[in-house]
Amino acid sequence: MEPENVPAHLKALAEFVIRHHSDQLRSITLSPDPKLHYPLYIDFAELLDEDPEIAHLVFSKPADYLRFFEDAAIWAHKIVFDELKSCEKRVEKKFIHVRINVSGSPLECPETFPSIGRVRVKHHGVLLTLKGTVIRSGATKMYEGERTYMCRKCKHMFPVYPELETRNSIVLPSHCPSQRSKPCEGTNFQFVENSIICHDYQEIKIQESTQVLGVGVIPRSILVILKDDLVDIVKAGDDVIVTGILTAKWSPDLKDVRCDLDPVLIANHVRRTNELKSDIDIPDDIIMQFKQFWSEFKDTPLKGRNAILRGICPQVFGLFTVKLAVALTLIGGVQHVDASGTKVRGESHLLLVGDPGTGKSQFLKFAAKLSNRSVITTGLGSTSAGLTVTAVKDGGEWMLEAGALVLADGGLCCIDEFDSMREHDRATIHEAMEQQTISVAKAGLVTTLSTRTIIFGATNPKGHYDPNLSLSVNTTLSGPLLSRFDIVLVLLDTKNPEWDAVVSSHILAEGGLSEEKDTEPLTDIWPLAMLRRYIYFVKGYFKPILTKEAEKVISSYYQLQRRSATQNAARTTVRMLESLIRLAQAHARLMFRNEVTQLDAITAILCIESSMTTSAIVDSVGNALHSNFTENPDLENAKQEKLILDKLRSFDEFPDIISTQAL
Repeated sequence: MEPENVPAHLKALAEFVIRHHSDQLRSITLSPDPKLHYPLYIDFAELLDEDPEIAHLVFSKPADYLRFFEDAAIWAHKIVFDELKSCEKRVEKKFIHVRINVSGSPLECPETFPSIGRVRVKHHGVLLTLKGTVIRSGATKMYEGERTYMCRKCKHMFPVYPELETRNSIVLPSHCPSQRSKPCEGTNFQFVENSIICHDYQEIKIQESTQVLGVGVIPRSILVILKDDLVDIVKAGDDVIVTGILTAKWSPDLKDVRCDLDPVLIANHVRRTNELKSDIDIPDDIIMQFKQFWSEFKDTPLKGRNAILRGICPQVFGLFTVKLAVALTLIGGVQHVDASGTKVRGESHLLLVGDPGTGKSQFLKFAAKLSNRSVITTGLGSTSAGLTVTAVKDGGEWMLEAGALVLADGGLCCIDEFDSMREHDRATIHEAMEQQTISVAKAGLVTTLSTRTIIFGATNPKGHYDPNLSLSVNTTLSGPLLSRFDIVLVLLDTKNPEWDAVVSSHILAEGGLSEEKDTEPLTDIWPLAMLRRYIYFVKGYFKPILTKEAEKVISSYYQLQRRSATQNAARTTVRMLESLIRLAQAHARLMFRNEVTQLDAITAILCIESSMTTSAIVDSVGNALHSNFTENPDLENAKQEKLILDKLRSFDEFPDIISTQAL
């Protein structure tokens, strides 16, 4: 590349690349394959500090200056290549693409980082950043990105770039573009053989998150074009932040339909946020607060646990059992993978069955706020395709579009009015709940998608709940589907004058509360932001292991249930054993521990006992709707723990399973 044939800013760009990114250039030079396309990552904030003028040009004219930047990167690569002449592993590369990362730069302002629904014509042609969830991922294709022509008059050779706006058509210049002192002004050009440069090309569609939208707002989506090294780095369900150039392309020709320009973002940089969890930042001082909190409740750990649980849906009075179940479900257990590769899920599922007005939807919405990734839907507005995956035809090609369970992969899927779903639609989520995958065979597309998600459902009973009938009859939900829920809580609105008086007093007092909850210490009701951080931290930090005492309690309870269960219910108790382990591990995490103790096992049993899907052993569990926080939870739990252990030891089959030391 001759210096007189390059733009004026090329030298400055090359110097910047060599000065700040020589390590990346050296790594690219030592890579073995010369035909691959290599990314060179540059922070926009760093470029802005170094050369504000060039940074502004990259932002305002990215179509030209990103191309100049890539030419500068190739030029800088050749300099590094010459410096490494003593190294035999060096290989000269032809394709290096500059990827601009705007994270931490002024380009993260609302003007250049709008929501997808606020993209307008004013954003056309500038370096734009959008955030969304991938809902559709197309096949990888071949795209012609450049071809060379030669002027017949002066023999000057120049590149021509196909335009996406006109369906990749070639538009030749009106006269020879040679930069000579005496203009050529030739108008006859010849295509240079074997000069076509092709790129990998993929189209994806991203949709703005429903969590940031108001009620009644339809989530908007936009087409994103990935090229070269960006192809196949994201899949349906991934949360992404895409930086690129907003342009438009002609919509397909349809008879009697107006031809429009569809907005398209040509991606320059793609950042997955699934693993980064950038929206939940946990500083060291917050972690120290958690440790200090538990040191204060060292002697009364259950009182500390209840202080955390009070922060879950605080507008709903009482319902201790439900709040505990929500916390254990969101935290979850540890996934187990055996030697053969078979996985036992760590995520728990929760179903609330109750009369209208018992707060089921309130818990669903609050749980969605606690999860860093969540999707809320209703059974009445969901089909099997909307929950799992649907096949759509776009431009003559069939593609898969992700449904709610796929979009909630790694997070929480809340399904309200579970009973309103058709039986066929409910049957489609069986595999998603247990195997955490969705097997698809639609329109010739046969694949498996990941749905590692927590399912939190709410449903009304069919008419008046009859305690003498099975849960399946009361809810019209099939037994196999109910068995996949770890906890099923039934909230019966029984007429209890004392309870009604307490609840009404709480609701009336709510109106006079001040808005200073965020400033209260952690010993009082935890604010939402702190709860989110705590749940995220304990899920990632603790991997609890069962102690011998916990194993004995869980094993004894499982065998007792096997003995007392009816023939029809017996097949569900294996799943119940797995649920017990998951819930015990989740409770250990909630208690800020790395081992599952007898206390955790007893708490898991109490959750299962509250579930009413098994034959209850403990008679003192009662209606989950009327469960409340006690003044001395540690003392109350000791009584329940003794009651359960006595029940287990009272059977002739288990004389030695529970040792007297455990009592």
